[in-house]
Formats: sequence, structure tokens, C-alpha cells
Amino acid sequence: MELTGAQILLESLRREDVDVVFGFPGGAVIDIYDQLPNYPLRHVLARHEQGAIHAADGYARASGRVGVCLVTSGPGATNAVTGIATAYMDSVPVVIITGQVPTPLIGNDAFQEVDIVGITRPCTKHNYLVKDVRDLAGVIKEAFYLAATGRPGPVLIDLPKDVQQAKCEYKYPKTIKMRSYNPTYTPNPKQVAKVADVLRKAKKPIIYAGGGVIASTAGDDLVWLARSQQMPVTATLMALGCFPANDPLWVGMLGMHGTYAANMAISHADLILAIGTRFDDRVTGKLSEFAKNAKIVHIDIDPTSIQKNVPVHIPVVADCKSFLSALRGHLEAAPAEDAPAPGERHAAWLGTVAEWKTEKPLTYDQNGGAIKPQYVVEVISRLTKGEAVITTEVGQNQMWAAQFYQFIRPRSFISSGGLGTMGFGFPAAIGAQMACPDRLVIDVAGDGSIQMCIQELATAVCYDLPVKIVILNNGYLGMVRQWQELFYKKNYCATCLDVAPDFVKLAEAYGAAGYRVTDPAQVESVLAEAFALPKTVIVDVVIDREENVAPMVPAGKSITEMILV
Repeated sequence: MELTGAQILLESLRREDVDVVFGFPGGAVIDIYDQLPNYPLRHVLARHEQGAIHAADGYARASGRVGVCLVTSGPGATNAVTGIATAYMDSVPVVIITGQVPTPLIGNDAFQEVDIVGITRPCTKHNYLVKDVRDLAGVIKEAFYLAATGRPGPVLIDLPKDVQQAKCEYKYPKTIKMRSYNPTYTPNPKQVAKVADVLRKAKKPIIYAGGGVIASTAGDDLVWLARSQQMPVTATLMALGCFPANDPLWVGMLGMHGTYAANMAISHADLILAIGTRFDDRVTGKLSEFAKNAKIVHIDIDPTSIQKNVPVHIPVVADCKSFLSALRGHLEAAPAEDAPAPGERHAAWLGTVAEWKTEKPLTYDQNGGAIKPQYVVEVISRLTKGEAVITTEVGQNQMWAAQFYQFIRPRSFISSGGLGTMGFGFPAAIGAQMACPDRLVIDVAGDGSIQMCIQELATAVCYDLPVKIVILNNGYLGMVRQWQELFYKKNYCATCLDVAPDFVKLAEAYGAAGYRVTDPAQVESVLAEAFALPKTVIVDVVIDREENVAPMVPAGKSITEMILV
């Protein structure tokens, strides 16, 4: 059958089982929007292109499926760049369709023309400029394949207006094979055997899990390995939820704002099993001091991530789930003979780690007075029993959520890690709620970051999404203020938010519900009432203005050099 480019796009999305598209229309995509009502796709109209791409990102993280974003050319495309870079840094599968001026005008500085392919080349896994409608179906198939396989990431398709209008015979590829792109999923058996061997000999091992564990749906496999081998587990910000926080083997997040136990354990281990992580600078601290006494085993599907930041003793290029399955098979098929069981072999080590957890736990003092943000997050965790989807903005609110919410399953924590994008959490919550309509979705926000995409309140209300926004309101850009306090002699330059909106009135103006909490005694009852409402809600919690996130590792220091209060 003969279809226009716009019809080919929408029919191809249908064949990729896309159910939701987040977007914002414009002249360069009007042909697509003209055909959109004829297809079984739900379009969510964001109020800003950045909101649309963050929502597609949140949808992908919560569901494990490819998120889809549709925006127009020029400013529509450039408004999405921050969200594209966010998805790229955190390895999130998103396909972005951007409109473009007609092909004869490309390069002529036409109205609303930008070279979005050139602009996004450094922050996409791949991108395309489609100049012939006959190539379009194949490009879409490739884009979804690239976004979801190997190390996931955003893929952009730039679609000129004349290509959308042109017609050709439609044939959608059933499969795709690219000669230059063949991710390695299955680990080398010899490397697996080496890992099993060092694991049996280790006396102080630790599992260091990254976002790749969640991306590869390897959470259950990780739990089996930790429990069967009696190994403590730490994780990056991106991996929270891959191992249940109520398990005794869990030592918490590691790194700049990691727990004392996690940072001490990673620093004193004799074996680190790093799975699906890239040894980010926020995790390692001073590289020359990181895990100096440990053998490092690094498993990642992206070979460029291995040996990039730290020396690795045993590299394994593989999908995390495939590796963990192979390792389990090896350990079960060839158990160590005449050797103590893992629990016995690691007893002293586990005892030491338990002492670190008891000696310096995450703590705060909520004895009347101002509301402590940590208390608010703990109440949220208790009320939801760890079952909510938590999104965050970026800054202190993000770290308090990561530290004090007890995540018990994967895809429950959605946050901008690599890029640290303020304004991410609320639109991401909208996407997550679309992906998980039966789950409670809560954005833990700061009063600064929530204002960056606050216009998406209209989106949430318009689509009857019961997203909850809990603002930890301290009247500051809190994380920058914390650095100014600790390292810049309290020179609070440009971090005091002297003029702030009444968030309750703002919520009501958009048609949402609003609450304001100033008394610690009100926190639990107000949150419980807000969470029970079947509509969009803002809860503005006025917290201790100068409460800091602790622990904190100063820049350039080892992760054992923590500021603990």
C-alpha cells in the first residue's frame, strides 16, 4: 500500500507497539499531527518540549520500553536537547522524532531551521536525517533497535516536511541486522570461570551494582548471587531498587553522598564485582585512592566503559543478566571442594560491615522545631511501604530521597544521574504515571528545581494523572548553598530564593490540589491524605532552611574522607 511519510511514521510506531507519544506540535510536524487521530496512539501534549522529552524518558525508565517524543523543528528541537542529553548520560531508550524544514531549504537558514543532527550528535546513540521517504520505514526500525539494544540510549530521527508529505509503497522490515552494530550479550566462558575462581578465594568481596543491572532486568539474578555467596551489596544512584533495601546484605548507596558503610566497604574489600556500572567520578572520589587493595571485576555490555576510569583485573563484556546467569550456572555446576561455605568464609567481613552500618548510620534529629527533610522522606517510605515510584529533581532533594527511601524493587527510582538535570523529576513522573497507571508516583522536589518545568501541571491535570509532588521547601538552591556554606565561607551568592510562589495557590490555579505543611506533627497526616486523592497534588513542606546532606565527600578527596554531619 502507498502511504505518505507521515503515515509511514505513525504506522511504524504502531507496529513497534508504541502506545504513548509525548509531544508538542508545530509547522514542521503538522502533517504528522494531521494523521495522528487515525492511529491507535495516545498523544500526551506537554506544555514545553523539555517536558515532553523528560516524560518520554520517565516512561521508558518506569516501563522498560522505548519512550517516544515528537517535536517540531528549530526551537522545538533545541528545547528537547537537555532531555536528550539526560537520557544519553543515563542510558535510557528513547526515540525522538523532530520535524525539519523541506529538504531544498536545508542549509539556507530557513525559518525554524537548525541542524539538530549536528547539535545532538554528541548526546545521542545515533541520529538520522531522512531525505528520501523510501528510507523512512527502515530508519524507524533501526532507530528502535538501536535505542533498546546493547547499552540503551536516545536515537533521533530528523524528518523534513517534504518527506512527510511524499508517498511511497510501505513495507516495514520484520527484522533488522546492522553489520557495524553487534552488541556482545553472552560472556566469554573463560572470563566467567575466572570470576568464579576469584570469587571463591575472596575473603572480603562486595557487589557494586550500576544502572545496567536494572536495564537488563537482572535484579533477581543479583539477589541470588548476593544471598548465595553472602556478599554485601552497594549500588549507584541509578541502580537503587535493584537490591531490596530491607535485606541485611544491603549497605546503601556509595559515593559522594553514599553511606559510611558503603564507602568503607568498597575501600576495604579485596574483591569488587562491578556489574553494569561505569565508575563515575561521583562514586570513585579521588581515583588514585579508590579501592587500592581490591581486585576489580568489571561487567558491562559497553566495552568502552571498561578500563576507562579504573584499572580492571578481569574485564567481561556482556549483558548483566546473561553474565549473572552464566556465573550462577558455573558456581552451581562446579562447587568448591573442601572449602568453607560462603557464609562461613565471609563471616568476619560481614561482621565488620555490620559494625560500620551500626557505628555511623544515616541519621538526623527531628525533635520538634523545623521539619527535617529526611523525616519527610522516611514518612513517604513508611506510608508507601517502599512500593511507590519515586522520581526526583536534582540537588539536596534527590540525595535525601536516595538515602532515606527504602527501595525494594527495580524501576522504582527515577532520577537524572549523569547530567544532573534540574526540572527532570516532575515531567518524568508524568511519564512514569502513564507507564504505570496503577502505581503511586511521587516526585520529591526542591522549591528551586520544581519551578523549571512547573508548567507541566497543566499536562498532569489535563490527563487526570494522580501524580504527587512533595516539595522540600527551604528557600534556597540547596545543594549549591551547601557547597557555599562548607567551602566558600557562607557566601550565599545567587542561591537564596527570596521571591517564591505560593505553591498551594499555584496548584489550585492549574486545577490540582495543594497543601502546605509547617509543623512536623502534620507531616504524616497531610501526606496520607494527599496520597489518597485521585488527582494531581502538590504538598509544600517547609523544611529546616540550612539542613545539609550528609555524608558528603569533598571534591578531590577519597570516599573514606567523608563529612558526616
